[in-house]
Amino acid sequence: MRATIVPVLILLTAFAAAAPAAAQEQAPAPAEAPIEAVPTQAPALPEKIQIGLSIDHLSIRSDFSGAELTIFGALENIDPLVSRQGRYDVVVVLEGPARPVQVRRKDRVLGMWINTQSETFVNVPASYSVATTRNFQDMAEPTTYRQLSLGPNYIHLEPLDSNDPPVTIAEFRDALRERKKAAGLFNERIGGVRFLSQTLFRATVALAPNVPMGTHRARAFLFKNSVFVGESSAQLAIYKAGFEQSLYEAAHQQSFLYGLFAVALAALTGWIGSIVFRRE
Repeated sequence: MRATIVPVLILLTAFAAAAPAAAQEQAPAPAEAPIEAVPTQAPALPEKIQIGLSIDHLSIRSDFSGAELTIFGALENIDPLVSRQGRYDVVVVLEGPARPVQVRRKDRVLGMWINTQSETFVNVPASYSVATTRNFQDMAEPTTYRQLSLGPNYIHLEPLDSNDPPVTIAEFRDALRERKKAAGLFNERIGGVRFLSQTLFRATVALAPNVPMGTHRARAFLFKNSVFVGESSAQLAIYKAGFEQSLYEAAHQQSFLYGLFAVALAALTGWIGSIVFRRE
């Protein structure tokens, strides 16, 4: 009797163990959650500055006593919040043609003033007019201006002989800046740049009566929260007009003939004067 019951118990146990496995295989898989696409924000474009001149050349005569030049510009891709806070600053520069300049120092020797020492600087702008939105110290750090060579007090003046003592070079460099400022060739106008809207601005720079002839370059520098962002530039040609321009061109292009003509004219003038004022 026991031999018959054991196989039945084993069969029932095997069936009970196999039933959950089959149920587990037939159970449906849980549904996966749908994947939603997250929109990505495009990176902000960097701010840019553009300037334009209403004229690309300016003619002046011998009676020229100075003038003001107006330069218009625009900002692109600005941050409206930064603009409302007034944290955009613009510096506009009108830079004259670069020339070498020699600075001499006179000392009194035996009762006479004679040149005792000199220093030559290369690529010195013949003129440098600046207009800004605010004071330089309120817009950026001095190191930024030195890196950009921006501003009459920070423009880089490179000596021809860099082996001279640094103290001597600094002394002559300061003297050159002072002479340029005294002649009106290095000048700055604080508040000369005004915003007409959030993106448009107008700059007014001064032209000295002795402004040099040649190609000048107008440059605009943009600062955001005291950080330099970018710059733009345009060119302006300044030249003499009329009879003065003809003499200027003759003196530079035909210097030998111009010299002979000057000597002949002086001799003729002296001869005519001797006849007119001759005493009987």
